[in-house]
Amino acid sequence: MGLLDGKRALVAGVANKFSLAWGIARALDREGAEIVFTYHRERSREHLTKLMTELQAPARLVELEAQSDASMAAMAAKVAAATDRLDIVVHAFAHARPEDLEARFQDTSREGWALAQDVSAYSLVALTRALLPLLGAGGDRHGASVMTLSYLGGERVLPHYNVMGPAKAALEAAVRYLAADLGQDNIRVNTLSTGPVKTLRASGVKGFGQMRHELEARSPLGRNITTADVGNAAVFLASDWAANITGQVLFVDAGYHIMGI
Repeated sequence: MGLLDGKRALVAGVANKFSLAWGIARALDREGAEIVFTYHRERSREHLTKLMTELQAPARLVELEAQSDASMAAMAAKVAAATDRLDIVVHAFAHARPEDLEARFQDTSREGWALAQDVSAYSLVALTRALLPLLGAGGDRHGASVMTLSYLGGERVLPHYNVMGPAKAALEAAVRYLAADLGQDNIRVNTLSTGPVKTLRASGVKGFGQMRHELEARSPLGRNITTADVGNAAVFLASDWAANITGQVLFVDAGYHIMGI
């Protein structure tokens, strides 16, 4: 028996097999959840089709463009045609222009700021709104769980994070406001804030290796974080065990965020 047997999940934003969203999807699948994945463009669909063969249960695919309300509505309609409810939603969209990460923060372009905020923060609001008729529709007393992914750069200044810092701060604030809005509908909304996990995208960030070294050296538990660690934390938030947890930032970083130096 899995912890999520009978639950239905939508996972939005899997980039590749190294991504946090894929680590979460594998953990949800391991615990018995049925999964629908979103993809963007044909290359993404091909990657996901191959990855899905690693899961223990069949999964479905539906196209989604994170910056399009029309695409959100079309995606929700396709999901509704395939299932009468969703119990879990995982939002894993984040994007910024490389030049807005590497330049001085004061030189962030207006267009770069808007892009990072739209993809990384507003898309959570749009996704949740589009899927609202399906969330908790089964009448389970434990309700539905929506979760997203953040990073310490939303609270503190970190090198080479720049425009993504305010985007993650906005995302975490959106989580709190959504949690307040949707609690009456028995929907929980939370954030997983992870340590620097070795993904393809993160590995391309200047100084990433040093960040992981510092976390291992300075965190109370003295170790780095894997996608499997994040997946296990996501299972907890998705499960009935977290039925009274909402509007929170759950740090999965070996305790690094509590340290002053």
